[in-house]
Amino acid sequence: MQNNYYFLKLLSKQIALRLHTNWILGGLGEPLMPEEDTGMQLATCFSQDKDELVLGFCNSGEEFYLRAVLHSDFAGLNFPQDFHRAKRNSVDLFPELLNLKVRGIVQHLNERSFSVFFEQDYQLLFKMHGRRSNLILFKENDFIIAFHKKMDQDQSIRTQTLDRTIDQSFEAWQKADYDWKTLYPTLDKTLQQYLQKKLKAESEPGKQWEIILNFIQKLDNPKFYVLLDEKLPQFSLLPPEQLDLPDDNYKIFTDPIEAANEFFYSYSRIILLAKEKNDALKLLQKKLKQSLAYIDKNLERLLELEDGSKNEETANILMANMHQIPTGQSSVELFDFYRNQTIKIKLKKELSPQKNAESYYRKAKNEKIERQTLQKNLERKEKEIEGIKSQIAHIQSISQIKELRKFLKENNLQADQQSQKADQQLFRKFHYQGFEIWVGKNAKNNDLLTQQYAYKEDLWLHAKDVSGSHVVIKYQAGKTFPSDVIEKAASLAAYYSKRSADSLCPVIVTPRKFVRKTKDLAPGQVIVEKEEVIMVSPEKF
Repeated sequence: MQNNYYFLKLLSKQIALRLHTNWILGGLGEPLMPEEDTGMQLATCFSQDKDELVLGFCNSGEEFYLRAVLHSDFAGLNFPQDFHRAKRNSVDLFPELLNLKVRGIVQHLNERSFSVFFEQDYQLLFKMHGRRSNLILFKENDFIIAFHKKMDQDQSIRTQTLDRTIDQSFEAWQKADYDWKTLYPTLDKTLQQYLQKKLKAESEPGKQWEIILNFIQKLDNPKFYVLLDEKLPQFSLLPPEQLDLPDDNYKIFTDPIEAANEFFYSYSRIILLAKEKNDALKLLQKKLKQSLAYIDKNLERLLELEDGSKNEETANILMANMHQIPTGQSSVELFDFYRNQTIKIKLKKELSPQKNAESYYRKAKNEKIERQTLQKNLERKEKEIEGIKSQIAHIQSISQIKELRKFLKENNLQADQQSQKADQQLFRKFHYQGFEIWVGKNAKNNDLLTQQYAYKEDLWLHAKDVSGSHVVIKYQAGKTFPSDVIEKAASLAAYYSKRSADSLCPVIVTPRKFVRKTKDLAPGQVIVEKEEVIMVSPEKF
């Protein structure tokens, strides 16, 4: 109802008052000019959101801001006390109007539209038609440009036909077979339902007409009600109790600008809260899905290691039967004293029996390390899942935007959302437990990261013995690097390397000060003077 004709009629009149200009109802002729040259001047007109336009007017130190919000699911006007324009992502619009004075405002008759007339015969039409709302600029009645250019039909609007003159007399009502809706098409659904209910109580046409006139008269000088509903606020020109709406939480206004502001900010808070909650929950659900998939994959690998051949037992069998094994064989059948049966053991022909046994011992050792690493990673991931589920539950319970933003900031969830736009940044950037992790994108980008953007206190990581991204954990004064953060960064280094498909990958970890580059090295190549190697599973956030 915020775009109801009866409200817009009063709102446009109040805007005219604030702009020190004249207001008229119906623009079939030239708008009335102020007696004196007192209309405010348009000082700025810009957009920093594809569905919002801000107009700033000034006059002798006085300022007045009008913001038009024209989203597909919400359209309305609000009037901030001041407005701080963003330094980026902001564009000037309607430059033809800059520094021109307002000459008058016309509320178009029986239309959810009004026009602001400027000097030099410019007319800015505010077409407040719900999801088809738009701002359209004309000069001498000719279309120039629209704010939403995709609405092609607005180019065919003729300013001379913006007013709808309707005979709203008793005789016209009689001719319309007592269909009052044809006389008052500007009543929205809520007002229609209320009036229909009132008319049902009276059958005599004369009395019904009196009810209609009294109702319209009230709409010409109403109070404004903003119902602060938990789901969505509602705007009404009638008291809540007359519309069968909850009446325990609402505000009453006599100034249409104050009412518009209250409704807009109440609506924005709820919509914004829902949007930011939804964005955060989608991010966490994605993390939860990835974490559960990670656990499934690593449990499967762990079962493979436990159910596979027992390399240590095989090595022991080879050592116990060393004298029976001929050299140069690709396999041998020996008695398995663990299971009391004969088994066939594969051998490498080029190796001696002793070296074959050592090879099986080495495999057994690596499998043991891999099992230990997988167990540790699974425990860490299960803790992460518990934390994610706890965050999801907490976000779902939040009812205030400030509380939500504080929680997102404290848990670095805002930063994580920003990391989804990493392709627009110089490096891939991730956040984990309050630490920033930067990842190079290619060989030259790796050099840029390591040589120019990493400091000696930062921690540097790289998959061992294969090509891959340089990874840097940014140092924070007075803090040591937690092992979980190092492992997470190492998993990224493994993921962005040639070992990304391996179940385990060795990763070099060292302070940046131990990494140097000489002129003879190719892009991305460096010399590491001191290193520690950890085993991790390749994993992306």
